[in-house]
Amino acid sequence: MASVQHNGRTTPHGTDGSADGGTGAVPGAAARRDLAVRAAVAQGLISESEPVVALLDVAGIRASAAALRTAFDEVTAPGTTVLHAFAVKAAPLVAVVRLLGEQGIGAEVASPGELALARAAGVRPEHTVLDSPAKTTAELREALALGIAVNADNPQELARIDALIGSLIGSGPVASPLGLRINAQVGGGSIGALSTATATSKFGIALRDEGARAWVVQAYLDRPWLTRLHTHSGSQGVPLERMAEGVRTLYELAEEINAAAGRRQIDTLDIGGGLPVNFTSDEETPTYAAYARLLRETVPGLLDGRYGLVTEFGRSLLAKHGTVLTRVEYAKSAGGRPIAVTHAGAQVATRTVYDPASWPLRIAAYDAGGRPKTGPAVAQDIAGPACFAGDLLAENRPLPLLEQGDLVAALDTGAYYFSNHYAYNSLARPGVFGFVAAPGAAGGGVRFATVRAAQTVAEIVSESGGGYADALLLDD
Repeated sequence: MASVQHNGRTTPHGTDGSADGGTGAVPGAAARRDLAVRAAVAQGLISESEPVVALLDVAGIRASAAALRTAFDEVTAPGTTVLHAFAVKAAPLVAVVRLLGEQGIGAEVASPGELALARAAGVRPEHTVLDSPAKTTAELREALALGIAVNADNPQELARIDALIGSLIGSGPVASPLGLRINAQVGGGSIGALSTATATSKFGIALRDEGARAWVVQAYLDRPWLTRLHTHSGSQGVPLERMAEGVRTLYELAEEINAAAGRRQIDTLDIGGGLPVNFTSDEETPTYAAYARLLRETVPGLLDGRYGLVTEFGRSLLAKHGTVLTRVEYAKSAGGRPIAVTHAGAQVATRTVYDPASWPLRIAAYDAGGRPKTGPAVAQDIAGPACFAGDLLAENRPLPLLEQGDLVAALDTGAYYFSNHYAYNSLARPGVFGFVAAPGAAGGGVRFATVRAAQTVAEIVSESGGGYADALLLDD
């Protein structure tokens, strides 16, 4: 796996799906998607028996990883240690974590399951960060044993770490870099449920609460082994300026602690992730380059080489490179409005279905052969298969009129969609396939690789306790 702790000057590679120097466009992304949809039909990935599949554009993922590395390489002092750790919750798929690892990206994990996925993908402990507001003693013990970085969320968790370190005295120094997560309380964004830096956020130590700042400073002075400081103020709907304000708060606190300690006790700042994603077009904005430049303007001391950096981006690395593709099973109408009934709904697009105003998805229409559908735009609903009226991918959306057997593509779904399945109606998890496409090559030049096989009905029964069918047949 490529090293993720470096500050080499990465240059954009290639023109088809490569980094673009921060302009936001990824050349060929839409063309690659169209090729992949047509090839999915031709190769039988989507069919009557497999009416919904998920596609991942490998070139696009590689381009995003390169753009991230390049953006921070260009603003940090030479020799700065930088670890970009992918937030595994955004796409908990082993092959995705492995691909990003090969592109020099580590892993940020928030549960035993996510840690297991990162380890299965080959991510080394020193390239792994454990964040969670509810870590158990067993999770902390495992992380310390492996040498994984840990950001303690609260004073009680820090007390647990104290006890664990005390029990390890005599066994050698603890290899895990350790720090505290603080809530900079700089405010939220347009989506309240995702705003992590509000006055009452559940995450971290609320820095502006009475006595909190003094407690944090003293906690570091009492523990020379606390060498990191962490915050995460960004997410979908949060403006870049607010994200940068949270990072500035973190930096100022680190400077205060180091001054009080009389030495550079804090050597690494974990600035989190949360770069928003544009869900309105193929353009990738805001860019990592724009955010990195804003950090240089807002917090210049952060990047002068005195501090190592950790980032934890997730959605922005994957969202634009995933597509959920589904067949139109029936085309009908109600109240004069056409309705395309498909096999993709709440089970793959849970956030969109339950909060469409915050999470609208772009929809692309294809004919039964996988070719982009043409014709006059007609306002219509794109419905899913779940048994409730609100199971809609899109409502009253102008598209070429969809017919039975056509295909619907939900775009920008590479993060938090098909990999975070919602088992409503016991609907099966779709198969996930990565693809590489070479326009102009024979047969479209599209190659697919299985990332996750489609869930079977037998697996659904097993997960639902099929092996315990008689468990409740108890005598009174």
